[in-house]
Amino acid sequence: MPIVRLSGKVSGKNDPKRIERAELLFYLFSDGWDIYNSNGDQTIHLSNIQSKIIESDAFVFTPSPSLEDYFNLTSIFVGFQTNDGDLKNKPALVLNSDGSWDSFLTLLDELRVLGTVKEHYSKYITVLKTTEELSKKLNETHINTDARFKQPMEEPDIISAGTVIANKTKIEKPKKNICVFCSASINKPEYLQDGYDMGKLLAERKLGCISGAGKTGIMGQVVKGAYENGGWSGGSNVPHIIEMEGLPDGLNEFWPRADIYTRMEIMIEESAAFVIMPGGMGTFQELLALLILKHNKDDLLKGKKIIIYNRVDEATGIKFWDIAINIINQHNKFQSEFIIVDSIDEIFKHL
Repeated sequence: MPIVRLSGKVSGKNDPKRIERAELLFYLFSDGWDIYNSNGDQTIHLSNIQSKIIESDAFVFTPSPSLEDYFNLTSIFVGFQTNDGDLKNKPALVLNSDGSWDSFLTLLDELRVLGTVKEHYSKYITVLKTTEELSKKLNETHINTDARFKQPMEEPDIISAGTVIANKTKIEKPKKNICVFCSASINKPEYLQDGYDMGKLLAERKLGCISGAGKTGIMGQVVKGAYENGGWSGGSNVPHIIEMEGLPDGLNEFWPRADIYTRMEIMIEESAAFVIMPGGMGTFQELLALLILKHNKDDLLKGKKIIIYNRVDEATGIKFWDIAINIINQHNKFQSEFIIVDSIDEIFKHL
């Protein structure tokens, strides 16, 4: 039987979400689905999330999301965007009966206006209001989504071997490396200049530059800024994204990984602090992962700062990460886990 993975958790017999979740379970079981995480008690880590995606045939996200639920849906959305073959033919549906997913959907719309999300979210996720509607739609969309995916690429030997590549330019690796999470798609000159300046300033301060090893957008400019100013840079990427984007010149070390989660893990391990620059849902996904790990006192984030560069978009007057920050601040326990700045110079005051 096909397997659907549920998000969300019911906290005791008095939880108001209990009745709606019971209705949803009834419809899903009646329609022949096996259900993973029916009680909401399963934990997902960076090291196992791809295996959870592989073993599931569909994904359903329930109301009143936690930050972990936002991370999981964002991960599915990013996988759809990047043609992750493990998501082929697997629908994702959101039950938004109480409007609690509205801010997330607004974030997707705004990032589309800002240019870091290309398609409307309805291409990848279906949003519904009732459990009955969701069950019906799930059965309609299952096995009807394969047209939007490429066939999974054959992994290059360099990836399957797990090799670390050194650039021909020999530069000693700094004692302190800063990870920059940012967009690989935006092409506005002022954003690209920010990326270049960030890489340059890291180089001038003898700080290593770690990135997602993208060749384009802000990400490509960060590496270029470091490389052209004598700095060291390292990064990690996965086969299907390398196929789409290529790798930038100037990487001194490259850590190939099989999926975007273990890619994120090595970048976190190698970094002493994190800067969130303007980006799309991949950058939001990375921010959420950092906050969850930091709040859970994971050793990967011990003593490491998270700095959000909330720049103003000149064309729209929008502060880039305002909606994302508001989503995070709805969960009070995460408010002390990050620093907000509004200029490149201010970033370095905290580093």
